[in-house]
Amino acid sequence: MRNHEVTNIQKLLKEDGSLREPGWSKALVQQYDRRDIKANKLRIKEWDYYLILSPSSDFGVAFTISDDGYIGLQSATLLDFSKPWEHTETILNAFPKGKLHLPCTSVSGNTVYEDKRLNMRFIPSSGKRHITCDYKNFCDGKTLTADITLEQPDMDTMVIATPWKEKKTAFYYNQKINCMRASGKVCFDGKEYVFDPATDFGTLDWGRGVWTYDNTWYWGSGNCDLNGKSFGFNIGYGFGDTAAASENILFYDGKCHKLDDVSFNIPEENGVKQYTKPWTFSSSDGRFEMDFVPIIDRAAKIDVKLIITDQHQVFGKMSGKATLDDGTVLEIKDVLCFAEDVHNKY
Repeated sequence: MRNHEVTNIQKLLKEDGSLREPGWSKALVQQYDRRDIKANKLRIKEWDYYLILSPSSDFGVAFTISDDGYIGLQSATLLDFSKPWEHTETILNAFPKGKLHLPCTSVSGNTVYEDKRLNMRFIPSSGKRHITCDYKNFCDGKTLTADITLEQPDMDTMVIATPWKEKKTAFYYNQKINCMRASGKVCFDGKEYVFDPATDFGTLDWGRGVWTYDNTWYWGSGNCDLNGKSFGFNIGYGFGDTAAASENILFYDGKCHKLDDVSFNIPEENGVKQYTKPWTFSSSDGRFEMDFVPIIDRAAKIDVKLIITDQHQVFGKMSGKATLDDGTVLEIKDVLCFAEDVHNKY
């Protein structure tokens, strides 16, 4: 059944390492335990990714702590949309294989990475998430620091449990938490970037799983304030077998509104995608119809034999109409957000 909602509290994996109940849910009702995985430990991928955007001050920042089995990627990104300019700095770790001890849930447990150059911490507590970062030699020898608090009241999230047809012990268990109002600041190169919780929001991408080697996915996310109420969206496809459910969803005033399929319409010329030209988004149920004007293409390409990644995370502004479950049409204009096209082999 398309968009099957999982509501029973249960273990995520069966005894053979396959997903117990593919589908989506509003919270982490299925319980992840690394010890239940039956695949090669080098294939396990665990990550926490935070993105915080400030339309009020025209900047954004992102942080990743990840343990991907045979490689760890710890990174920070600073985006200045007024220039526009961005810089991402990444530290690679060989064969972490669980040594980072990332929590089995997003609800509790600290996510921490620390070495001589980088100290980064994601600390959840009741109704809040606290992010700190001290990144030496982030860019041009200068340090980036951040101290950010995200408000997380009781609200719906998007959780999806996705299998792969070709490998029963492969799975993707992912939670997207949108609409977390942001406060705090980022400091770099003598400038303070300050978040305003009236207009600025953070998003968490929390993921655990075992993937197959070669995957392409599309993902987009954004948040804004609409008349004093929070609005957000999460859209995406291309990853695993999504027959049970998609991850397309709207959030409004703390409640989720599930969507069917959403298409990313990226312009092409002579068969080559033109990421910095205007895109459109359309939905099979007609409930997400948007225009997207790019500002920055945060492109990254790595090719080191077995590990290949080609990423285009495009930040820009979204305008259009989103329809809630009860038929209410919300009009949004120039919402700062991103949409990405990523191909990975690792």
